[in-house]
Amino acid sequence: MIEREQGREGKRAREPEAATPPGTVPPAGEPPGGTSAGDPFSDHRRLLFGTAYRLLGSVADTEDVLQDAWLAWHRADRAAVLNPRAYLVRTVTNLALNRLTSARATRERYVGPWLPEPLLTTPDIADDAELADTVSTAMLVVLETLSPVERAVFVLREAFGYSHAEIAGFLDRSEPAVRQIAHRARAHVDARRPRFDADADRRTEVTTRFLAAAAGGDLNAVMELLAPDVTAWTDGGGVVTAARRPLHGADHVARWLLGVLRKPISAGVRLRSATINAAPGILIDQSGTVIGSLSYDLTDGLVRHLHIQLNPAKLRGVHGPAPGGPPAGRTPR
Repeated sequence: MIEREQGREGKRAREPEAATPPGTVPPAGEPPGGTSAGDPFSDHRRLLFGTAYRLLGSVADTEDVLQDAWLAWHRADRAAVLNPRAYLVRTVTNLALNRLTSARATRERYVGPWLPEPLLTTPDIADDAELADTVSTAMLVVLETLSPVERAVFVLREAFGYSHAEIAGFLDRSEPAVRQIAHRARAHVDARRPRFDADADRRTEVTTRFLAAAAGGDLNAVMELLAPDVTAWTDGGGVVTAARRPLHGADHVARWLLGVLRKPISAGVRLRSATINAAPGILIDQSGTVIGSLSYDLTDGLVRHLHIQLNPAKLRGVHGPAPGGPPAGRTPR
């Protein structure tokens, strides 16, 4: 879902959440279905989810952070909290920073490429190119190259439109220091952010053609959709079969994809379209269970980067029905 914010610098969108919230079990003591109506945590849950997810790139870790934040909120002296929204964003940001710092060591030992966890999003989020970019798989991969503090400053500044002074308060840093960090993070991201086509119609066409080509095992048809210098990353986490190094070149990538689909272990696999991280993508089903997802980026109408998530522990955000209902709500800041 999306929340639109009107900040001091004009329109700033921000805040996607899963089309179907991944977590269904509330923390101990929380009423079924979430906190009670009118509770600030419930009111700002989408914002908090969007903040933590962009910081962590993990649906499971995001849910853990939200649970810890909920517990902190209900232990807090409410009378002393002048701005519940700012208090909650500060709490979630710092909890996510702590988790991200500890997770970096784990990710350095990860088996094969590490990719962010995919997230089903409502189709209307892709209509806002600026918002879609902030939650795209490609952007989350780039954000992994920032330090935890740089990532927090970038997300709060660029995705949610908070001022340097507000971010300084969240992170207990001086405003000049935050300005320097923001400048450094923005330059780092701009230097590494891939430049891709954002045309939604073309992305939908590529998805439709890819589904047909894969279903028919048509090597040439798959290759026609891939850029000559395409790169594919597959994340199996050492748990399921996946390429442990990036795959390069249209012929190599197409043959690997179709080869996997032809293996006996892939019997009963069905590919279907879905909106993943604010862009058309593909879910891999087997016997009614999602076992993988494909996200891709286009350059000149062809697939340039392909991200394939196969690690069962990282598919929490794409389980459940694909989004197809009413567009996500939009609420003011």
